[in-house]
Amino acid sequence: MAEPAFNSRRSPVYSTRGVVAASQPLAVAAGLEVLSKGGNAADAAVAAAAALNVTEPNSTGLGGDCFALYFDAHTGQVSALNGSGRAPAALTLERLRHEGFGLELPPYHVHTITVPGACAGWCDLIERFGRLPLSASLSPAIRLAEQGFPVAPITAHAWEYGVRRQLRTAPGGGELTIDGRAPRPGEIFSNPGLARTLRLIAEGGKGAFYQGVIAEAIAGTVQAVGGCMTVDDLATHAGTWENPVSTLYRGLRLWECPPNGQGLAALLALNILEGFDLAELEPLSARRLHLQIEALRLAFTDTRWYVADPAFGRVPVDELLDKGYAARRRAMIHLDRAALNQQRGMPVAASDTVYLSVVDSQGDACSFINSNYMGFGTGIVPPGCGFSLQNRGHNFSLDPQHPNALAPRKRPYHTIIPALATRPAPNQAAPERLFACFGVMGGFMQPQGHLQVVVGLVDDGLDPQAVLDRPRFCITGGQVDGRVALEEGIPDTVMADLAEMGHPVMPVSGFERSVFGRGQVILRDPDSGVLCAGSDPRADGCAMTY
Repeated sequence: MAEPAFNSRRSPVYSTRGVVAASQPLAVAAGLEVLSKGGNAADAAVAAAAALNVTEPNSTGLGGDCFALYFDAHTGQVSALNGSGRAPAALTLERLRHEGFGLELPPYHVHTITVPGACAGWCDLIERFGRLPLSASLSPAIRLAEQGFPVAPITAHAWEYGVRRQLRTAPGGGELTIDGRAPRPGEIFSNPGLARTLRLIAEGGKGAFYQGVIAEAIAGTVQAVGGCMTVDDLATHAGTWENPVSTLYRGLRLWECPPNGQGLAALLALNILEGFDLAELEPLSARRLHLQIEALRLAFTDTRWYVADPAFGRVPVDELLDKGYAARRRAMIHLDRAALNQQRGMPVAASDTVYLSVVDSQGDACSFINSNYMGFGTGIVPPGCGFSLQNRGHNFSLDPQHPNALAPRKRPYHTIIPALATRPAPNQAAPERLFACFGVMGGFMQPQGHLQVVVGLVDDGLDPQAVLDRPRFCITGGQVDGRVALEEGIPDTVMADLAEMGHPVMPVSGFERSVFGRGQVILRDPDSGVLCAGSDPRADGCAMTY
């Protein structure tokens, strides 16, 4: 398959009836189908998420987790849904030490499987905000799984990599292949096992997934390869509705899900950047990119230590989001020199997740993200179920002193984060108004992508498509050297200037652009109600209305 050129131009999509933006056109069509039948943003988001499970299983599925932010246009309220799962009750640090593990688990080990939270998250979202029955949202995905669909080109490339990395050796992985190989671009792939699973959920709701034959298949498969997840771990799972966290940035309020998610990193970095006049700097200049990179380094220094399951210890969210704290952190930035020796930890590269955005005709918005974590996760497929089990537990620390240390029924540090932006109400009697429903998927790229989207929309006034088309940077490299991947399109002279400042730069092009994630953005004009949307050119998807 030829390397993509990424040189075509897209216009933003305008509408007053509702928009769905996702990384697969067939998932967009599923969301629009549900909107056209009277569904709202919640119904359409679940329809698109379920369709993505069928069309992009190398990134997402029922074996993974989800998070969502929902904006209610009538009240102006933002609600946060945490659809992440927990470690098995029998999985302890003592057990792992006895089995010979050090400070972290291998990425695809059975012990990295946490309880899949996606199904409960889909059901919870529909129960609280949806207008239609769950079966209406799952119907398009069931049809795609039964009848088959032509695989999109970038998806086919990632699928082939996942076959080599996980599916060929993982128990049951062959269910997600065609005779042991990945489907080719345009080749029809059907998934009868997933169709059966979705039909059971459509008929029986979350109980059909967390109890009965599906739960028994998950637990039995995990135990057969040395894991300790039980049917009780699945039966006791519950998603949670939580208060979102937010900060003001140049007059707009930016919303993220609270810990155990890493959305806090984007807010901390934006608080730091607010003290610099970015609009006076060229968008792709070395000086502006340097400030953004350094703000994110400082933010990750905090979140890689503090972000953990708040049910197991206090996370000092208010103190971290204090503007005075941001000013003190801002003073640590050298204007012409990179600081690579931050303590506590640095992000590592990962880019397998799906993000989707929906805004309906009433102005309700759903910012939704769903993931297996590393591609197909562990690649382990419960027999006949049609989905792979996530490896989200790889994000636990095995250091007993770390706030994110593994513990029974604990949620790990989570990378997947949706976002929203609202215009603060002019008075207490008026509700906040939606400005943007957006997100950028991709492991630890996600808060970096959120920041770059916000800066493009707010400081530069770009439309959604233009902000997604703009070349990006991504801090990678773990705790080794803090390398900065720079996307083709950033001038060579700027790359050289950043290297001179001390940033270990790494030019990236072609399929390797996946490190920069894939975003979706929908803006809403508060007066006319007109929606303006864009979809990331680094994926197979689109933004569309009906």
